[in-house]
Amino acid sequence: MNSKPLIGIVDDERNIQATLVSILERRGYSAVSAFTARQGLQMIAESKPDVLLLDLGLPDSEGLDFLQTIRQEHPVLPVIVVTANDSLNNAIASIKVGAFHFISKPYVPEELLSLVAKAIEHKGLRQETVKLREETERLKKRVQRAEAQLQPVFKNVKMRELFELIDQIAPSEANILVVGESGVGKEIFANRIHEQSARSSGPLIKLNCAAFPQNMIEGELFGYKKGAFTGASQDFPGMLSAASGGTLFLDEIAEMPIDLQTRFLRVLQEREFRPLGSTQIIKADFRLVAASNRRPEEAIRNGHLREDLFYRLNTFTLNIPPLRERTEDIPELAQLFLQGFCTRMNKPLMTIQSEAYDALLRYQWPGNVRQLQNVIERAVVLTQGSMITPRNLPHEVVHGSPFDPTSGPSTDTSVLSPVRTHPLVTESQSFNLAEREKAALVAALDQCKGNKKKAAELLGIHRPTLYTKLRKFGLEV
Repeated sequence: MNSKPLIGIVDDERNIQATLVSILERRGYSAVSAFTARQGLQMIAESKPDVLLLDLGLPDSEGLDFLQTIRQEHPVLPVIVVTANDSLNNAIASIKVGAFHFISKPYVPEELLSLVAKAIEHKGLRQETVKLREETERLKKRVQRAEAQLQPVFKNVKMRELFELIDQIAPSEANILVVGESGVGKEIFANRIHEQSARSSGPLIKLNCAAFPQNMIEGELFGYKKGAFTGASQDFPGMLSAASGGTLFLDEIAEMPIDLQTRFLRVLQEREFRPLGSTQIIKADFRLVAASNRRPEEAIRNGHLREDLFYRLNTFTLNIPPLRERTEDIPELAQLFLQGFCTRMNKPLMTIQSEAYDALLRYQWPGNVRQLQNVIERAVVLTQGSMITPRNLPHEVVHGSPFDPTSGPSTDTSVLSPVRTHPLVTESQSFNLAEREKAALVAALDQCKGNKKKAAELLGIHRPTLYTKLRKFGLEV
């Protein structure tokens, strides 16, 4: 195999070809030649030269057209135009079409050889850039495929009902308020609403009202003109303009300053607004989805949310239950996050040990789904082998308190047996859960002095369900 760099020559004059070959070979290059554009394309395809020296005056093609063909079919190949047509127009045209450089006859051999050396170096850099770009695209597609598989899959009946409701209301233009604790997945609901809406081809613009100081959020939302206030060094269109034709998602709407809520309410009523420092009235064309981690009634009572704005937002309100009230979703969510992070970190797919699952199911998740996602990411980073164990989980998750039946009723009727039908649960794990389930029943009955009606209410389950579970554990008496 020839390790010398190969230089291609396309020139219809034999004596010029011979001169170029001689110059190149004395410097340690190999050379291959062609007399016409047709021969040149064949030579490039078969020999794959590192650099091409091209004459613009070919008998079967206009030189610039041929150069353009080379750039399209062989984008990485550097082309040095060598021609007697030394006009400035030809030089500029060649560079615009994609030539690496332009040199006119007669030329100084050292100048030509210097260009050839630079062209070879340039090709190496181009190849590395192309490889990096291709690798980046492959990784991007891989992540996109993984994230596409991370669509919410819910076992919890309430969550399934909410997603079914979204499919009904998303095609409308109705305002939607999503309420739930921090980390329950309000943004996922906003994404879903936008994707299922008639505005899905438009932008989805997101603004977290709690992420900006009060004196900045108005400019972020309405936009501003240069000089409208100190620091406004250029025009900024604002989120309302950016959301035109699409959806505006205002997260933590109750954190928006009250006086700004008044102005925003006017936008919802009149469907127009004016940027700061501007006299121009701009039409507002967006569908609103708002979210809050505060209960609306509490936010209104405490002066965080205007009542009239709430009524504007409250065409539909989606109340997302916290993760501790839908523990049957934990195994599925954990597995989806696990798959996604293993793919992103280029690690083989891991499994979760039954004891680690036990800890995940026992923990109360004050940070909800976002906290679960972070815990799984941390575990993937720390795990050296193929199985996540309790050692890879945070201390508070492993040593947190199990479900406490004295903490009040739950809205979920499956708290006592959160994963009884999930295929990922082992027999050992089911046994651990059964022990805790029995302990919870005994504690509830003890606290309620044997009153089964009160015990069922305390556990958040129906009385027939309680009777079934009592019979299951031999606790009828």
